[in-house]
Amino acid sequence: MINRRQRFKIDAVKPAKQDAQQRVYNFNEVSQPYSPEAAIEQAQRCLYCDHAPCSKACPLHNDIPAALFLLGQGDFIGAALKFMETSNFPDVCGRICPQEKQCEGSCVIANRNPAVCIGKLEAFVIDYVRKNYGYPKREKAAPTGMKVAVVGAGPAGLAVAEELAVLGHEVVVYDMWPYPGGLLLYGIPNFKLNKDIVFAKIRCLEEMGIQFVCDFRVGKDHPVEEFFKKGFDLVFLGYGAVKGGEMKVPGEDELKNIYQATEYLVRGNLPPELLPDVWRNLPDPKPHHTGVTIVIGGGDTAMDCVRTARRLNPEAKVYCVYRRSEVEMPGRYEERVNAVEEGV
Repeated sequence: MINRRQRFKIDAVKPAKQDAQQRVYNFNEVSQPYSPEAAIEQAQRCLYCDHAPCSKACPLHNDIPAALFLLGQGDFIGAALKFMETSNFPDVCGRICPQEKQCEGSCVIANRNPAVCIGKLEAFVIDYVRKNYGYPKREKAAPTGMKVAVVGAGPAGLAVAEELAVLGHEVVVYDMWPYPGGLLLYGIPNFKLNKDIVFAKIRCLEEMGIQFVCDFRVGKDHPVEEFFKKGFDLVFLGYGAVKGGEMKVPGEDELKNIYQATEYLVRGNLPPELLPDVWRNLPDPKPHHTGVTIVIGGGDTAMDCVRTARRLNPEAKVYCVYRRSEVEMPGRYEERVNAVEEGV
């Protein structure tokens, strides 16, 4: 096993990206996966610090040094299981979390060299195990006889459903969208999160015995009390932020081709069969995409929108308008770089 001095000398290598001029013509993931050999080498850059500042900076407190040690030894399954000890969605978090502000931002190597690419390595190892062996099966406790309704099939609802199922409870997940996944499916574009990852997770949860009921609007069509009448012992409400913010400016509700981010991203990124009827049955389910597109905002959602707009019409101009400076934009720097590369 190489020593710390040798680890410190390993060059940092980030995964390759699709060419910017080509990727605006598809919705495939921009970041390409490491090869197994490259992932092992990059994991060996970790110094396995005793105080593990990366783990402390992680909201889930993943045991990152242990996972990277296993990965560095070529134990892909062991590394995946280590990440899964504290995370229900390591393959998602490896892609979406702002690592530069959390684990990677606390990496001690970053004082002199680029930080270990923790997020990319986390995504790689889970992807590798899922594609080659399937999701590792979690042991379930004996049935408790308790029945739980989970409202919302997004990240929160799916995580709760999984943990309750492991404890032996019967779980039924309800959601207003046509397919489970919530934000993972109906919010995050495919060029950041391959939807096959979401579909695979749903299949895994179904194999655990979790049931899904979609096109089911709790509150509007079905009061919460209805669940208790049906024999549920507990109801978890994890329906998320279903309504976007409003600018409250003239014309916002009256002019044509004005979209809230959710509608724009859903219609712009998903095939008709996954859309609600109200959009699926339109003459063109896609949002308006001829001429110039202007996206107002500077966060990650705004970057998702401008990058979606470039893919809907690669020949058209797309602008991002923000009230403050670029330095003050709240979204990830990596996403702004990707947007500029793509011609925004």
